[in-house]
Amino acid sequence: MIKLLLVDDHELVRTGVKRILQDVTDFDVVGEATDGEAAVKFCRVSAPDVVLMDMNMPGMGGLEATKQILRFSEDTHVIVLSVYKENPIPAKVMQMGASGYLTKDTAPDEMIRAIYKVASGQKYISPDLAQQIAIGQLDLQEGNPFESLSERELEITMMLTKGAKVPDIAVVLNISAKTVNTYRYRMFEKLNVSTDVELTHLALRHKLIQSDQF
Repeated sequence: MIKLLLVDDHELVRTGVKRILQDVTDFDVVGEATDGEAAVKFCRVSAPDVVLMDMNMPGMGGLEATKQILRFSEDTHVIVLSVYKENPIPAKVMQMGASGYLTKDTAPDEMIRAIYKVASGQKYISPDLAQQIAIGQLDLQEGNPFESLSERELEITMMLTKGAKVPDIAVVLNISAKTVNTYRYRMFEKLNVSTDVELTHLALRHKLIQSDQF
């Protein structure tokens, strides 16, 4: 039996995923969480086999939660389930140790197939995303400017574009506000922007975020 944790701040999404999985006799949804903090706490106690992790949530997002879960639980595998189809998000997620990446318009059969593969210790990313990552690595000069960011810089970028303030980011990531600002200025230099507003506009232009998030 494969034990699953569903992590998403939208009840409708969790309900839909549960309905997809409930007919698979090998799957057991053992828990649900609405944010990254709750997901990390659950995994420390219950250690599910596979976590289906939303990336864009209030407070601790999916990236930081994934990092923390993988840090203390070698037997738990994370599949990120996200609306983001454009690089650098899928590539960064896989680089940081996630076992799979699916978009939220993935067909039910593909989600089930991904869970089986990941639970057995394999990696899974949908073919179209895998091709996109490969093309992006071959042609970095014309790629997304956010490709130049480190994992931590990308995490902070995502939080800033959601309107999070530096002190709040510091608390969620367990680092000082000064360190957050250091990352922030470094990001601004790499991306050639000077304000959070410019950062958000750039993220929208390159489909790192979606306009309906605001």
